[in-house]
Formats: sequence, structure tokens, C-alpha cells
Amino acid sequence: MIKTIIFDMDGVLIDTESICAIAWAKSADMLGVADIEATTKGCIGLNAEDTKAYFLTKYGTDFDYETFREASSRRFYEIAERDGVAVMAGVYELMASLKEQGYRIGLASSSRMESVKKHMTQANLLQYFEVLVTGDMVTHSKPEPEIYLLACEKMGIKPEEAYAIEDSLNGVRSAYAAGMKVIMIPDLVPPTKEIGAMLTGCFESLGAFGDTYIQPPSKGMTCPVK
Repeated sequence: MIKTIIFDMDGVLIDTESICAIAWAKSADMLGVADIEATTKGCIGLNAEDTKAYFLTKYGTDFDYETFREASSRRFYEIAERDGVAVMAGVYELMASLKEQGYRIGLASSSRMESVKKHMTQANLLQYFEVLVTGDMVTHSKPEPEIYLLACEKMGIKPEEAYAIEDSLNGVRSAYAAGMKVIMIPDLVPPTKEIGAMLTGCFESLGAFGDTYIQPPSKGMTCPVK
């Protein structure tokens, strides 16, 4: 029986991705950056360096990425400070259940450690996690498997001995390539047929996942694959 779970953070535990989408859209409008919605979805799960590379590939090597990044970062923190960052539905209930039943819990997030600790502390979630692995600890984050392999190494387990909980296509690809059993809780992007073939389970919420894998099974796959 698998008793280790490694979570993504953004879009799984806390709702930062919707704030990021708003911030990027406002910056793109101000700077005249085209097709930002598709770009936003393509960058979900990437770390800072890979996000920059994605932008330069799409918009050209002369694209002023630093100006866009700085404008978007300011807007993100303005929104976060004004409105707060919401915790995803079912997080506290699931964490309490996992702790009660003796699960080991880790985190593999493409965000920087400073950002992860800040958000997790504000959400009162940090105490649940045995290991934090972040995007600034690896050369290439998701969809490459490095971040999940490092998380498993730090927890002293084989990848196949843990569930990875992801919301993004890049995150699923990363965890699957690492050899983990992947659960998807889609946020901004639904799974494709390619992604569906990689999944052990796909659920509409963390609560539905918990009902099936943590509590006695009561629900099956509830997230349709397109």
C-alpha cells in the first residue's frame, strides 16, 4: 500500500495560477504581447529559467522578457496582497486525514523556495511537509523528471512507491517520466488523451481523490479526459 504522496503546490494546494493568469494578461495588454492565454497555459509547471526559454522560443530571442516578468510580478503581488491567495477546496481536510493515517508528505513545486515557503506558511500548510523541493533546486523543472526524482531521493523512496498530485500537463509528464503513480486534479487545463494514458487517477477535487485513495473507496475517475 502506497503511503507517500508528493504534491505540486500551484493549482493543487493554493490558487496562485489564476492570479498569475490575471497578472500576465494585464502585463501583456500593456506591453502588446500577443496570445498570452496560450502562453500562460504552456508555462504552467515550468520553473523560472524554463519559462524564460519558452517565451524566447515563442516570441523571439529579442523579446524583452525581463520587463514582462517584472511587470507581471508586481501585478501578481499587488493582487495577492489585496485579495489574498486562496487555498484550494479540500486541502485542510485531506492533510488532516493523511497525518492521522501516517502518510509521508512531500512537495515538488517549480516555484522558487522563497515563494513556496511564503505561500505555504501563510496558508498554514508548511508543517505537514517532510520535504520541499523547488524549481531553483534543479536545472530543468517540469516536464523533465528531475524535480520529482530529487524529491523521492530526499524522502528515501523509489518513485513507484509514491503518488504525485498534479494539476498541469507539464507536471503530469514530469511525474510520469520519473516513474511515479500520477493523480491529476485539473485546474486551468484539462487532460488530453496523451496525458490520460499517464494517469493512475483523475479527479475533480482533492476531496474526491481522498474519498477514493485515502478513505474507503466511494468514487471512481470523475474527471473526463478530452
